Amino acid sequence: MIKCINISELKVGMYIHDLNCDWMSHPFLRNRFVVSHEHEIQKIAESGIHEVYIDTDKGLDVVHAPTLQEVKAQLESEMLEIGAEKAPAVGKHVSAHEEFGHAQLVHEEANLIVHGILHDVRLGKQVDLQQITPSVERMTSSILRNNGALLALCRIKDKDNYTFQHSVSVGALMVTFCNAMHMDKDVIHQAGIGGMLHDIGKMKIPDEILNKPDRLTEREFGIMKCHVIESKAILSQAHGISKTSIDVAAQHHERHDGSGYPAGLKGHEISQLGQMAAIVDVYDALTSDRCYHKGMPPTDALRKIYEWSKFHFNPELVQAFMRTIGIYPVGTLVRLESGRLGVVVEQNEKNLILPKVKVFFSLKSNTHIPPEIVDLSRGMGHGGADKILRHESPERLHLDPLKFM
Repeated sequence: MIKCINISELKVGMYIHDLNCDWMSHPFLRNRFVVSHEHEIQKIAESGIHEVYIDTDKGLDVVHAPTLQEVKAQLESEMLEIGAEKAPAVGKHVSAHEEFGHAQLVHEEANLIVHGILHDVRLGKQVDLQQITPSVERMTSSILRNNGALLALCRIKDKDNYTFQHSVSVGALMVTFCNAMHMDKDVIHQAGIGGMLHDIGKMKIPDEILNKPDRLTEREFGIMKCHVIESKAILSQAHGISKTSIDVAAQHHERHDGSGYPAGLKGHEISQLGQMAAIVDVYDALTSDRCYHKGMPPTDALRKIYEWSKFHFNPELVQAFMRTIGIYPVGTLVRLESGRLGVVVEQNEKNLILPKVKVFFSLKSNTHIPPEIVDLSRGMGHGGADKILRHESPERLHLDPLKFM
């Protein structure tokens, strides 16, 4: 049985099933192992981990500890309560379907530009903001028309090009998040630049570490963590760069409880944009496929970030982020109570658990059906009268929901 325990209850002889943190927050080669020595417990605690999941079939038990199912059910219940609250108005001017084609061009251009900038930095050149500014402006315009289209595209990544594709995604997520928080236009723009360049210091990390197709050793992990310091140094030399952009890059690995790096900042010692960058960086990393890590569905990633907000993230900002992109973000494959599968195409700002869904497959007949928009906020006879049972894995069902966007 899988149970969740506080780190203070961890003992030698227990079997760690999950260290319960994002992969860049711990130096262990494995995420599952038997605790053999006290120093392993100390190392886990020093990594800023507060709770772990243990497998009681493979090691010692903690009788009173809640099970994985109980923790998950509680978190999902709380998320649905948050989703039922009114989301921030972001002023969508067109549907995700109408914006999708334009968003594809914006996304492709941003990837090319960031790839070129990172390549130049690896060759020792300075960052030229004139290359990236127009791309951020076009990205912002697309997001203001409809953020769902571009964010859905940002979840598509090639494992071999993860670094620059992740950078584009973080930039888009920062622009979307800042816009939902009704920040000043210039702040939104500078946050987008910071997001797109937040990992630029990785160009100073040796290729054999940066592109290693397996988990890093403790020594390699220490070298990789230096990328944040390198990012700040590189951006500080860029002509015309703002402190806002630098803060996004310099603070995206800081954590609310002080367990992050490189400065170990805590709470409001971290700028608001730094706290926001930490959230979106982990969200995109969790939802992305890597050589040694299978990306999880967006709703599952949001649940993990919400769980970690007890310690690592600002809880208010995590909830604001969830309301920004939705409990079931645009592009999510969902199973409806009627036995149909569909893709979320539009959020309902009054209730995020009642989005618009384009249904295209019947599980009852195991066949594709004529695509139809179902507005889950409407009742019988008005294009609704259905509800989401759960999200589904497109890979497991061999379906591509974005084809129906």
